[in-house]
Amino acid sequence: MTGILNGRKAIVTGANRGFGLEIARRFIIAGADLALGARDADLLEQEAATLARLAPGRQIISRHLDVISPADCESFVKWAINELGYVDVLVNNAGLYGPMGNIETNDWEKWVEAVHINLMGSVLLARAVLGHMKERRRGCIIQVSGGGATNPLPGLSAYAASKAAVVRFAETLALEVKDFGVSVNSIAPGALNTRLLDEVLAAGPDKVGRQFYERSLAQKRDGGVPLSKGAELAVFLASDTARGITGRLISAVWDHWQEWPNHLDTLAESDLYTLRRIVGRDRGENWGDR
Repeated sequence: MTGILNGRKAIVTGANRGFGLEIARRFIIAGADLALGARDADLLEQEAATLARLAPGRQIISRHLDVISPADCESFVKWAINELGYVDVLVNNAGLYGPMGNIETNDWEKWVEAVHINLMGSVLLARAVLGHMKERRRGCIIQVSGGGATNPLPGLSAYAASKAAVVRFAETLALEVKDFGVSVNSIAPGALNTRLLDEVLAAGPDKVGRQFYERSLAQKRDGGVPLSKGAELAVFLASDTARGITGRLISAVWDHWQEWPNHLDTLAESDLYTLRRIVGRDRGENWGDR
């Protein structure tokens, strides 16, 4: 995908490690200029310098970003636009699992913090950049979701609830901005071997459940899904190739998203790849609904 993002100017949050860093790396290789944000500014500066060596001539700027601070989000976006000239891609990657265990024993402040970071952080950055994107009549917002959006996760209620909300926010926002040339999608990158996996293993089966813990152990042993799969999907969505795809939850692992540009009319007229309630008739039952 070298060159597919030439001319793009992107904000990537949580960009100093793991999946966010891999997205930044893939964006740079694809030709984008970047404004990177994260809470650990020292680590971010180190990684930004490493990225710069990958593609001399690309503009890479970085600074501290606390996504739960409205003022910080506003000033970060204004700074990025001023430094880069414009911003036409926002990748809301910053996130965390939050407290693990039963809801009645969770530290409430940490539970709320997880929802703030995962959900409110992405909303705040979208709010801050949307006026600029609307004025330019082009833009792409990518929300990083995950298994918590589509499956219950006992012991990880803050993560599951906030990630489901992230997807519904993206679907709603996509409709609000559809006439301004702005696309909004959520991506599920798969089971990644990042620091979040290490946190699950450290918490143990009593807090995250035996089944999820065993699955995480197997993921650690087998290597999980390569970070590159989800990052390639992010590059695709940020490119002109994906123009017209919006309001969708896309699995990097299971969906043939490379073929979607051939089916834009079908996507636009359906609820394919969105969050929906499953009713009886969807499963061949005729007793529970009309």
